[in-house]
Amino acid sequence: MRQRKNLDVSSTDSKTNIPKSSKNNKFTHPSLKKVFFLCLFVRFVNAFLVQTYFNPDEHWQALEVAHRISFGYGHLTWEWEKGIRSYLHPVIFAGLYKVLAFFHLDKPWFMIRTPRLLQSIFSAFGDFYLFKLSQEIFGDRVAKFALFAQLTNWFMFFCITRTLSNSLETVLTVVSLYYWPCIRPTASKISRGSRKWALATAALACAIRPTSAITWIYIGLLELYLTRDKLKFVLLEVIPIGTLILGFTFLVDRWMYGSWVLVPLNFLKFNFLSAGGDYYGTHVWHWYFSQGFTVMVFTFLPFSLAGIFKSKQWKLSGLIAWCLAIYSLLGHKEFRFVLPVLPIALMFSGYWLATIGGPDKSNGQGKRSPSSHDRCSGKLQLAVLFLAVSNIPMAFYMSMVHQRGTEDVMNYLSVEADSGKVKSVLFFTPCHATPYYSTLHRNLPMRFLDCTPSDEKGALDESDQFLVDPAGFATEFAKNWSIPSHIVLFDFQEKLLKDFLALHNLEEIKRFFHAHFKVDRELQASVAVYTLKGQ
Repeated sequence: MRQRKNLDVSSTDSKTNIPKSSKNNKFTHPSLKKVFFLCLFVRFVNAFLVQTYFNPDEHWQALEVAHRISFGYGHLTWEWEKGIRSYLHPVIFAGLYKVLAFFHLDKPWFMIRTPRLLQSIFSAFGDFYLFKLSQEIFGDRVAKFALFAQLTNWFMFFCITRTLSNSLETVLTVVSLYYWPCIRPTASKISRGSRKWALATAALACAIRPTSAITWIYIGLLELYLTRDKLKFVLLEVIPIGTLILGFTFLVDRWMYGSWVLVPLNFLKFNFLSAGGDYYGTHVWHWYFSQGFTVMVFTFLPFSLAGIFKSKQWKLSGLIAWCLAIYSLLGHKEFRFVLPVLPIALMFSGYWLATIGGPDKSNGQGKRSPSSHDRCSGKLQLAVLFLAVSNIPMAFYMSMVHQRGTEDVMNYLSVEADSGKVKSVLFFTPCHATPYYSTLHRNLPMRFLDCTPSDEKGALDESDQFLVDPAGFATEFAKNWSIPSHIVLFDFQEKLLKDFLALHNLEEIKRFFHAHFKVDRELQASVAVYTLKGQ
């Protein structure tokens, strides 16, 4: 076993006296199998409860691409034309679609539900490995509270079972962190292949999302500093494993693109060197610290901060700070970009919860007096209740209510199309506001308003033109259209298009609730479906 520097080999946290071994803990060592099946059950339920629209990439950069691979039709956005997306992530769901088609299960219910159910399995592994990582670093008691935090945090519930590449990246990040020797308090229990597994999963995360390299630069440099066999680490592990995983990714992309495409290089050029991501909006530099990550951690934030300072695990807390700082340098910011470090923050909140009511040295024997134990037990119950009450309703509301209309309208159209009632669809909405062929699952003519970035600075795309002047844009658009059987639009634009809809003999046939409050732009309270009168 290789020797390492600066390792804490104590079996007990010096500040809180929380045993790291379950042998001396009244909380008996839980069956890992039971823990995994608990995670799996929660995430299955989670996947069924997520019924809202969050980010276009969940559909347009994963399922839509997978649908095209599997069934021969589906829309590829401009990113695929420029080669800044890898097919490695969509291929996973393409395999699922192929299985559904083989068993003749490619029906609306299965096409809508099974992708998130598949992601829920991956998510359960992420939860499970967070438990194991917490157990390895802090012990059983902390692991249980870390798992509680992971399963009840509103944003994790809202996002982790979605088919975003960020969700899978988060799972791979947690799995990889568990195997990195530099993260462990001691190397004595690490198998010889541990670091190789860590490198393989880290490389896979980078292949799926190149920005994951931000995390692994930090971890890699930390490992390089702590290990004594530096040349072996770089020459015999990092380079061969990285080459193998990324080489496999290049082959997948060569097969799907039909030519050699270096996705990481194209991604770097567009997002970092040319600031192409800024086309979709920018935020102030401190957004992740003051709003983004703060909202994600939510009421767990004070517990996470307290856990960081109490535990003094600066390597992992440093990783959070590093990622937030680097992502803050980019103009375009989104919640999901920093999702991979959310489980770490939640683990620290679990640490703080575990210290409440845990053993201390107040009576000189490492045990609490009865009165002290009762007070701490009450504080713990109050803290757990507060976190559950503040997060679970929020999770349910965001997952089942807020912005559900665009999902509901496509679910409705998919059922109608399955029975032959839909001939063509026009979306008079901001671009990528709904799922597309991956939900409809019928090769019918559909049209949405394009928002491909223009090389001409300041030029308005179709989506922007429509939002500026809905009536004027629709009038011009209708001069060259073949009138669709169905039109989908938000209520805000619907009010401005009343005359246009009446002129073309269109009537409302269905309306879906969408949101109670606005996000980014005007309130989009409902989604309406119009069709030709008498159709």
